[in-house]
Amino acid sequence: MTGRRRWSTEEILDTAAELLRTSDAESFSVRKLAAALGTDSSSLYRHFRNKTELLRAVADRILLAAMDGYRPQGDWKQRVTALALRLREAFGEQPQLAAVWGRYASGGTGSRLVMEELLQALRASGLPDEEVPVRYHRIVILLAALIASEAGIGTVTPKEYEQGMELFRVAVLGADPERFPALAHFARDIRPLGADRRTAFEEILAAQLAHIEAQIS
Repeated sequence: MTGRRRWSTEEILDTAAELLRTSDAESFSVRKLAAALGTDSSSLYRHFRNKTELLRAVADRILLAAMDGYRPQGDWKQRVTALALRLREAFGEQPQLAAVWGRYASGGTGSRLVMEELLQALRASGLPDEEVPVRYHRIVILLAALIASEAGIGTVTPKEYEQGMELFRVAVLGADPERFPALAHFARDIRPLGADRRTAFEEILAAQLAHIEAQIS
């Protein structure tokens, strides 16, 4: 009798990533993954001890993809900015996985590559060594929050987007000026959350880097 096929770790991660493109981490399960592979859950636990370990491995592949071909260029701020934009782009292509990274993080090679580059860039800034871990932590939290937030918008369907825009117009343009005077005053200039997100991303990051630079000075 022919034995059941043995799936490689890479094949398992490929299928998991594909499932996560159309669902989220909450609804994802090892049982669903096993069904997609035509096997049973026990065979997958030979590769990963639990769902969280599997999700971390999937997120790490995004980090690996982001770092593929990366070469540090420019000063420390340019390096941090280039790294941040690579992460944003990588998770933008697979937005469902951004929440996985933000929630579960990763301890694989991809994560180490990102950590190493960010720490090296911060050391090159002239920060004292005792300040580098703190600033590293702040930047990582900022990036994870911005990328996960932006990715969440990226998963909205066209119908949901139109509904959201209609609600936005009602909430902003229909605001009672007596009760919401500031909102009514700025209503024509307030933009929806999804507008100019790259510009906002770069400006928020630049402000954080400027704060670090001012501390060094």
